[in-house]
Amino acid sequence: MRKNVMTFALLAMALVMVLSACGPTPTPVTQAPATPPPATQPPATQPPAPTATQPPAPAATAAPFVFGMLLVGPHNDQGWSQATYDGGQYVEQKIAGSKMLYLENVYSGSPAYPGQTASQLAAQLVSQGAKLVFFNSDDMKDEALKFAQANPNIYVVGVSDDWTWKDGKNYTVSANQFDVMGRMEYMKMVAGCAAALTTQTGKIGFLGPLINDETRRLAASAFLGAKYCWTNVLKKDAANLTFTVTWIGFWFNIPGVTSDPSQVADNFYNTGYDVVISGIDTTEALVQAEKAKQAGKAVWALAYDYKSNCGVAPDICLGVPYFNWGPAYLSIVKTAVDGSWTQGFQWNAPDWTNINNPDTSAVGFNKGNGLSADNSTKLDAFIAELAGGLNLWKGPLNLQDKSVYLADGAAATDLQIWYLPQLLEGMQGDSVAK
Repeated sequence: MRKNVMTFALLAMALVMVLSACGPTPTPVTQAPATPPPATQPPATQPPAPTATQPPAPAATAAPFVFGMLLVGPHNDQGWSQATYDGGQYVEQKIAGSKMLYLENVYSGSPAYPGQTASQLAAQLVSQGAKLVFFNSDDMKDEALKFAQANPNIYVVGVSDDWTWKDGKNYTVSANQFDVMGRMEYMKMVAGCAAALTTQTGKIGFLGPLINDETRRLAASAFLGAKYCWTNVLKKDAANLTFTVTWIGFWFNIPGVTSDPSQVADNFYNTGYDVVISGIDTTEALVQAEKAKQAGKAVWALAYDYKSNCGVAPDICLGVPYFNWGPAYLSIVKTAVDGSWTQGFQWNAPDWTNINNPDTSAVGFNKGNGLSADNSTKLDAFIAELAGGLNLWKGPLNLQDKSVYLADGAAATDLQIWYLPQLLEGMQGDSVAK
């Protein structure tokens, strides 16, 4: 009897296994391919072809897609970090079920994470489910590459990095990394033009962060815009325009480490500079300009990074050149979700049909109340010239040490602009860190 029962049981189990094997298989959930960038904002170079190293497998789309973001500053700093954070929120809005995790105040020596590196903090985000991590600052550049190479199954995005620019000086094969930057050079030219149109003293200050390739080319772009509008629009002598850059030593104030940006801005306003262009992540240029105005000075400022920054001091703000990260971030994350990811690099231009289109333009410029109606009209005409092909990165241009940078008629290549080695002749301030 025990033998017959055992035999029957074994036969029943076998029948169950056969029936299970013949059951239906789940249908994979797929997502539409990533939408290509609009024709009006092409990358500086086409993304490199896939390398022999394989990127991570496509993310399973049945579950929420979790991505992480390391922010160099607070997520609500009204500057660079908030702009990148808003880009992540844009992705959440556009990809159903996606979720962003973030850590803020991530920089070398940050007291928020004693003894921890950006790559270690990225690992924390991965442990919480992140399949892709944005490293949002040049300060994390080396850590982004280190993490990407140590974690080939995690997607990595380096914001403002150039590791994956195939034609760049630092190209590195890293199949799971993608680097992206907006062509802020154009909007800094617009900021420089607004400053030149407004200044009554002919003295423009540039409140700079640290000194590197990015900050040199952005400060130089502001100078080129200012010089063009001073000489070509206002018909004034270039010799009567002063453009001075003062660096604080980092992207924002770190007491005891950097120069105090409030003091730097005050020094400009107290020595005859009546317009200050901000190049840092935070709003001290505007705050101190408002204080100077309340003290009876006729002064103005231009903000940076974040689209709503003029709200800090609207009456003296001439405008804000800002980053709009949403479209680029969305395009990149979609490739991670649908499996079309390849290592690549984008240096995205504005959408010249509407530089403030939130769905198409990588960079934009919002005017402030401090810009007069007449100067607003002149600024629109300058923007139209840029949209029509006006190239201010064209010779003759010399570097600050008077060596030839661009011969007469020669247009700068992307490499020459990205890796600008010095400030330009006519600019005052340090070109290299001391």
